Amino acid sequence: MSRARGAGGYDLAVIGGGLIGLATARAYLLSRPHARIVVLEKEPELARHQSGRNSGVVHAGLYYPGGSLKATLCRQGRAALLRFAAERSIPYEVVGKLVVALGPAELPRLEELARRGRANGLEGLRELTAGELREVEPHVAGIRGLHVPETAVIDFRLVAKAMADDIEHLGGDVLLGREVTRIEERGSRRVLGTREGEEVDTALVVACAGLQADRVAALTGTSSRDYRIAPFRGGFFSLAPDARPLVKGMIYPVPDPSFPFLGVHFTRRIDGEVWAGPNAVPALAREGYERMNLNVRDTRDLLGYRGTWRLALRYARTGAGEIWRDAVKTAAVREMQRYLPELEGRHVLRGRAGMRAQVVTKEGSLVDDFLIERDSAAVHVVNAPSPAATASLAIADWIVRDLVDA
Repeated sequence: MSRARGAGGYDLAVIGGGLIGLATARAYLLSRPHARIVVLEKEPELARHQSGRNSGVVHAGLYYPGGSLKATLCRQGRAALLRFAAERSIPYEVVGKLVVALGPAELPRLEELARRGRANGLEGLRELTAGELREVEPHVAGIRGLHVPETAVIDFRLVAKAMADDIEHLGGDVLLGREVTRIEERGSRRVLGTREGEEVDTALVVACAGLQADRVAALTGTSSRDYRIAPFRGGFFSLAPDARPLVKGMIYPVPDPSFPFLGVHFTRRIDGEVWAGPNAVPALAREGYERMNLNVRDTRDLLGYRGTWRLALRYARTGAGEIWRDAVKTAAVREMQRYLPELEGRHVLRGRAGMRAQVVTKEGSLVDDFLIERDSAAVHVVNAPSPAATASLAIADWIVRDLVDA
């Protein structure tokens, strides 16, 4: 059996080559310049799943309750990310976001968003009247709005590549096509076995496995019965070139506080395309991006977990609406037209899809905040939903401080 490094092994092995895994390896090397670090990614390329299949939004920190990890790390992460992008000449654009209330019933929630935004330290936040909405987004409909000028867009695949370049420049290893299937404790060391037959000897392990986070956690004896990754496929629509001028920056709905998905929204990406979505549809394959993809193991794990059924009962109506709008384009267009009345069906094209790794508890609750656990063998980033990409550098610093202080 081959080994990834000879005598002495590594000081830290990171499982997962997405944004959080790469950021963690990089942060550890910056704090311990002579450390021996390896990143093990099961795919043949970095950022293949959540990190590279999103709309590229750099969030400002509007939505998150004060004191939550999301609120703290999003604000810190946004600042760190934009500094990193400027230093590495990664293009980004601060385009701003407009959150739109369509009717009086949404106004209390809009006011709560404004309160949260101010509490979280957002700069330039403005509440807008119906007339003022159109000064920001001339084609939008609504009765009131909230303008968030700090929201930006970036290509997170380029961010991931730059992080990997830093790791290798600092002397770390980034190994692709290494799927970890075994984690053993041997005294003060950890040995990671891969599907490819290698063994990786290391002192510390941080698992940032995304869609496989619960399964990797189970490798160290961390119970996977108390939670399970429930995959949600997010299908995007793309606006045709002649409709892109309808959106200057971003147009978002007032979110439903009882459901952690946003519904229809529009994003002008860094490449100039305008995407609508994503929706949130339960998936039967954790890494299946087409509607009919099915993975037997993923399906069995999902449907055999009682938390899934409790979740389905709790959100039956909302979930049915998401599935309907995903399957029936005209239904999705009608929802979009509530915000952009000039939009026509011919303007809306089906685009790519992403996947969200959402932790569900056995009680059927969706875990909304970041969830990072530690056992004797490893640190596990179990739940890292949006704004994890924005916050990745701050999440990494938080993890590394914990490792160094332990």
